[in-house]
Amino acid sequence: MKAIIPAAGLGTRFLPSTKCTPKEMLPVLDKPVIQYVVEEALEPEEVDDVIIVTSPGKPELLNYFQPDRSLESLLRDRGKGAYADAVAAVGSLPVDFRYQYEPKGLGHAIRSAADACAGESFLVLLGDYVVPARDICTKMLEVSRAHGGASVIAVAPCAPDEVSRYGVVAGERAGSLPGSEDVADDEPGAVWRVSGLVEKPAPEEAPSNLYIVGRYLLSAHVMELLEDQEPGAGGEIQLTDAMARSLDRENMYAVVIDPLSGYDTGTPSGWMATNALMASEDPRFRDAFWEAIDERGGLKR
Repeated sequence: MKAIIPAAGLGTRFLPSTKCTPKEMLPVLDKPVIQYVVEEALEPEEVDDVIIVTSPGKPELLNYFQPDRSLESLLRDRGKGAYADAVAAVGSLPVDFRYQYEPKGLGHAIRSAADACAGESFLVLLGDYVVPARDICTKMLEVSRAHGGASVIAVAPCAPDEVSRYGVVAGERAGSLPGSEDVADDEPGAVWRVSGLVEKPAPEEAPSNLYIVGRYLLSAHVMELLEDQEPGAGGEIQLTDAMARSLDRENMYAVVIDPLSGYDTGTPSGWMATNALMASEDPRFRDAFWEAIDERGGLKR
């Protein structure tokens, strides 16, 4: 199985930083965002390759995942074996690339990797969402196996007055992950059968309070539908539109996750918060992080 990570955007909200550094290469602690997503994609044993869909103007992504023997050798000669091992690990990850030559939307980006999927189901992981536990894809695969290989998406609950910011699912409760049988319909572990996908509904018209998180397990049929998908919202080819069309022919399920299980790095404030929150929890950095904060007089609002 292949995992597709779309990473062709301009990163406009991070300008001027992203003029020279792709948004996906901005660091969170000691690794760029894209590395966290690649490592998460490779966590399930079913995944053997990651396809990053990028644009020709972002060679930094390709360079980052290439082996660099000279740098490894230099680091080892200087007694920095741990850093050399980290560089070697990145260069050995099974990552391939496809290019989106025109900014035609998420659906178009995913379709750019169609040749790599060979008529099989595939994962999609949005490149600005970091999941330290790396467990969402595994949960989706578990649900898919329980329902005959169906498509599965990750969803999370939001406040009813926030649904207009998201894509929201319609459907009905269809079960639970093992060990989650007693959870409510919008609590982590609940599984829904999806009957529709509604983009940014008004609160009074929303079919649920479950919004689509940036993780998808999609059938080959969805990839086929993207080939002739007409532009939708914003004049772009929307992945959600092809997913909605697929419901006429096959089932789709949704697994509810904890909304705090991932970090959204897609905005400057989200990226800054992710660094702070992860630094405060990571035992490698925690003490030094708080010492640095305290040296500046602590955190004030």
